[in-house]
Amino acid sequence: MIVKSLLENDMYKFPMWQIMLHKNPSAIAEYHFICRNTPQYPLSELENDLNQELNHLCSLSFQKEELDFLTNNTVLSEDFIAYLSIFKFQRDFIQVSVENNNLYIKAKGPQIHIMGFEIFCLYIVSELYFKRFDYDELLKESRERLQCKIKLLKNGLNETKHPFEFFDFGLRRRWSANWQDEMVYTLNDQVPEYFKGTSNVYLAKKYGLTPIGTMAHEYLQSYQATSSLLRDFQKIALEDWVHEYRGSLAIALTDTISMDAFLNDFDLYFAKLFDGIRHDSGCPFVWGDKSIVHFKKLNIDPHVKRLVFSDGLDFKLSLKLHHYFANQIQTGFGIGTNLSNDTGVKPLNIVMKLMRINELPVAKLSDAPGKTLCEDQLYVDYLKSVFNYQVN
Repeated sequence: MIVKSLLENDMYKFPMWQIMLHKNPSAIAEYHFICRNTPQYPLSELENDLNQELNHLCSLSFQKEELDFLTNNTVLSEDFIAYLSIFKFQRDFIQVSVENNNLYIKAKGPQIHIMGFEIFCLYIVSELYFKRFDYDELLKESRERLQCKIKLLKNGLNETKHPFEFFDFGLRRRWSANWQDEMVYTLNDQVPEYFKGTSNVYLAKKYGLTPIGTMAHEYLQSYQATSSLLRDFQKIALEDWVHEYRGSLAIALTDTISMDAFLNDFDLYFAKLFDGIRHDSGCPFVWGDKSIVHFKKLNIDPHVKRLVFSDGLDFKLSLKLHHYFANQIQTGFGIGTNLSNDTGVKPLNIVMKLMRINELPVAKLSDAPGKTLCEDQLYVDYLKSVFNYQVN
């Protein structure tokens, strides 16, 4: 079976999970699977295998050594670790169906239960899909391309005030668990001066690496349905994060309702409390310039802050961004699909997004309009008017 451990999840799921348990444990949520591109064969053909994999996932529980790793290597709380010790996914909360050759996955139930399904569903679907291609050819191509990237790193870096650092964010769309394992091992072995960790907590434990991740869109989106005033949902979400983690995990995500709307809420108080911010849509150069201007406007030295880039990166773009910004501010690069699924075969562009909380719609209005996901156009229009959303 594909999933080896409940620890084989993206790190950012765990701190979001903890804060949801503490702040809103009764919320009922709904998540939908979406494939944004056209696969080479219908994903509906994966239905039976996917159901078997989900049955297996729901048989797993956290092992003591896994909980010990989380205790010793993260800032997660004792009560949350205790919660994980008794946690098991319930199969009734996730359904797979097929209609017109399209694959549908819907998880609905208590958010503190079903939010964990996302990453597992994504990499299960991706790995099942790639099992129909020639494994040896994919592996050969992956190895060759990885060596080209390592060579680029070793030859393509200019001296800058702040160092180049990158992380593996490739779990959700990997083509093979074996490949991600080999890739992480290779990077840690050959370029440890640049490679600083992985979002895959299972591999972080295996190789003694730092598990990387803070928050994702679902965290901020949840507050759209639960905050007393919609206009303040970002500020309330950031405030709760600060209270929960007391200065740790202090990288804020900026594009739930566009960068401009985020900066309107990210005042001197938050700018001092957070170590940096993360980019996930729109032009990264424009976004970075706006960030630096904002910090300077608040009389904060940008050199003490960090910009984390994570939107569809490859190494060429990462190095360009680093050379552009690294004499002005610290940088970091979360590289995903280009590391875990660069084979010559087009990867699946798949997501599993939060759609509703307590039967109320939520939405992401990022700096790339094509990424907007919401089934309620009236709510999207209202959200745009509340935040004066102007992205074209």
